[in-house]
This record gives sequence, C-alpha cells and structure tokens, in this order.
Amino acid sequence: MAASAAATRRLEGATIPSASATMKRRLDRIGIQLYTVRAEMRADMPGTIAKIAGFGYKDVEFAGYFGRTAKQVREMLDANGLKSPSTHIGFDAMKVDWDKTFDDALTIGQQFITVPSPPNGTANTVAAWQKVADDFNAAGEKAKARGLTLGYHNHYTEFAATEGTTAFDILLTRTDPKYISFEMDVCWATRGGADPVALMRKYPGRFVMLHIKDITKGPEWKQTDLGEGSIDFKGILREDASVMQHVFVEHDQPADPMAFAKKSFDYLSTLEY
Repeated sequence: MAASAAATRRLEGATIPSASATMKRRLDRIGIQLYTVRAEMRADMPGTIAKIAGFGYKDVEFAGYFGRTAKQVREMLDANGLKSPSTHIGFDAMKVDWDKTFDDALTIGQQFITVPSPPNGTANTVAAWQKVADDFNAAGEKAKARGLTLGYHNHYTEFAATEGTTAFDILLTRTDPKYISFEMDVCWATRGGADPVALMRKYPGRFVMLHIKDITKGPEWKQTDLGEGSIDFKGILREDASVMQHVFVEHDQPADPMAFAKKSFDYLSTLEY
C-alpha cells in the first residue's frame, strides 16, 4: 500500500490518504448498521435517523424499512445529509421480486445489496454451499446489469470445518469477483476462529465493506463497546485501505443502542491507524 505521501485516493465511500507506512490515517466517513438501533427505528424512524446524523455518521446500512417506501426512505436520508451505500436483504426475500429489489435500491441510492446470512435451509455441506455460491453468481450478474453489486455478510458458522474446507472459503473461491463482494463482520469472523487480517491477505480485494463491532475473547465471546474487546481495529483498517469502501458500526444487543451509536462514532472518528 506504499504511495506518495502527497497523494490522496478517493474511494466510493471514504477518502483514504495514500501514505507511507509511518503516516497515520483516520476514517473520514463512518457508517452504522441500523439493526443496532432497530427498536428505536421501529418506534420513531425519522427521529432516529436525525439523531444518527447528529452524532456525525455519514452512511447508514438498513436492515428493513419499517413500512416506508423507497422514496420515503430517500427523502429521509436527503433531509439529514445521509447516504445508504448498502442494505441487508435476505436472499429469499430478494428472489420474490428482483425488479423491485433493484428499483428500491436505486431509488434509495444504494450500491450494494447485501445478503446478511445464509439462505434459508442451507445445509453445512460442500455441495450445499457450492450451490449457494452458484446462485449468488447468477443473482450477482442480474444485479450488475442494473448497476448494483451483490454482497455477502458473514456470521461465525461459515467458518466451521466442512468436509476439509469451510463455507466461507467455498463462497470466496467459487463466487465471481465481477459480481460478488464481501462485507466482513470482523467480530463474527474472530468468533469463528478466523483472523480478519489473514483473510484479507488470503483474498485480497474481496472485502470492500466491514462491520466494525467488538467482542471479548472466548469462552464468553461477549459483544462489547468498541475498543473494549479483542478486535485489532487498527490492524484491520490498515490492511486493505486501498480497496475498503465502507465501514459500518454494529452491535447486536447493546444495553443502550443510541448511547452505543454515539460512543462508537466518537471512538472511530478519532482512531488513528
């Protein structure tokens, strides 16, 4: 990643200063996965979106629209100076109506349609995961034709041993990079026994988005505030800065979701790596 210190590389979602290994960077664009504040979104979506913007976030990743149309969602984002580069939609839900899935994403201004977990009923066998990869390729080609990219977000079960390999390795080796990108959840990858940096080195250029959440070491594996667990965020952010487009804060069960959202933004916005 060596480059002229004076140069600046502008990516889709973030400005990453190109620099020597001794220079420090900071994220200038930080997102949040709104699943973190899902109860607040359900109770008051406009108010929650406004508060998230007030904390300093520039990007949001949806996990449902709580009965709003794509046009209403876009208006809400525009009113608060936010963008939504990605959304989480189950693969089975996408298949119900591909055109609506794509039309909604384009109306909202999204680039990535991200599958948040394995399709329903996926068995943990090589054959089953190969079929998932093939299905993703076919869907990714459809998305590409509309100017969108299909993504995949991991949990930790994809790292379990599966007939001498893992589901995650099958997905990464069998999917076509022209059509499929990956959003690494660094917490779940760690929980599954993987090293996020090692994964980036093994599959360079495939992880264009990150879920940033922290977790204590086993055997408890408890999600916690950023910086209070076991995840080396600095090392992860340094590793693939040249291809990383978006980062999203997340916590599945925060005690106080809005307080967590604010504290996480404050932590990441000052983190040097």
